Amino acid sequence: MRDTIDRWTARLGDEAPYWALALTCLAGLAFKLHCGAYWLGAEQYTTGCYSDAVPFWGLRGVAAGQVPYFQARMEYPVLTGALIWVEGLVARVLGLGRPDAADFLTAVWLGNTAFAYLILHLMRRAGVGRLRQYAWALAPPLVLYLAHNWDLLAGSLAIAAMLAARRGDDVRATALAALGGAAKLFPLLLLPLLGLGALCRRGGTLGSNVARAALLVLVALAAWGAVNLPVAATAFINWSEFYAFSNQRSGTAASVWELANTFNWYPTDIPARNRLALIAFFVGAIGIVLAGWRRHRRQLWVLFTPVLAWFLLTNKVWSPQFDLWLWPLLVLTGTRARPLALFLLGDLLAYFAEFWLFAGLEGAWPSASQVDVATAVAVRGVAVLWIIWAAVRDPAPAWISRVTPPRAAAPHSPGRPIQAG
Repeated sequence: MRDTIDRWTARLGDEAPYWALALTCLAGLAFKLHCGAYWLGAEQYTTGCYSDAVPFWGLRGVAAGQVPYFQARMEYPVLTGALIWVEGLVARVLGLGRPDAADFLTAVWLGNTAFAYLILHLMRRAGVGRLRQYAWALAPPLVLYLAHNWDLLAGSLAIAAMLAARRGDDVRATALAALGGAAKLFPLLLLPLLGLGALCRRGGTLGSNVARAALLVLVALAAWGAVNLPVAATAFINWSEFYAFSNQRSGTAASVWELANTFNWYPTDIPARNRLALIAFFVGAIGIVLAGWRRHRRQLWVLFTPVLAWFLLTNKVWSPQFDLWLWPLLVLTGTRARPLALFLLGDLLAYFAEFWLFAGLEGAWPSASQVDVATAVAVRGVAVLWIIWAAVRDPAPAWISRVTPPRAAAPHSPGRPIQAG
């Protein structure tokens, strides 16, 4: 079966993943844009066309051309706020001077499409095999979320950081991960793994390893600070809204904490939920690193995938588009096809269960219940636990340890296919 897939992908040609990604991106635009600039009734929930771009257009000063943080509120980190402002300018061009929310949604799609292509390009330069390229180019989460939010800027920086770490360039990897954290916080989870890898380098003295780890700390602070400090110094209240908002929100319908509260399994208030989620994440992340230490000590950055998966599972907020954070990492580091397929199924079920839940609250049909959401979350949760187990147990994919420099490697090199079991 694997050989058959390899033969067919080879026949399609070296550039075929780019064309496949184009079709996926167009499907993502059609999926979101069919509702237009204004929603009627609950169609944004019943048909799945909800996008954060539409309310942002009017509620965060984008339509008025206001600069995020300095003139308008913004509940995202600085680089994402800057991206939103740029896409507002693009929307004005698309709208020929009379832009609306549909133009802004299209601009958001264009931005994420560019980042999706960047991720594919980075994969190909690194010598990632064809099957993994198609797993990205034809990814269902791209259809669901490409015009939903602003996730792929941080995702691109996270992938670039991982590939820099793979080449042994931990300084560049640290800077890229820190910049990713200035777009959305999840790339910061890579930083402790890079620091630990530097601290425990084989062949280095204790002093040189400590110095290397200290250098990475300084690089991370400098990269993150260069982006954030100028904004924080001049517009602190609006700059800090993201952090205040993250601390104060109760959660989302598809998080385990919200479900536990809804069904009265383990009700918690917001401070307790913040505390318990943090404890659960840190305990689990330490366990993942310890379990994967022997297998992945020379490339600890590989454990970024299971650590992020565990973060999503234990966090009080699991917005649907967060699945797009994890999928490119799974494409790069996944070793088993079945848990990845189950994750995609859970993603699809959770997406429609959550939005149909909102539709039901507005008296629309189709609708879903919290039981439906819990069922979808259970499917996705099993997949995530399976992914974590496989990540710490299995050797890293062969393309990761291949000694051929990335620039010299053939972009369509098959590498090690994702295992079937």
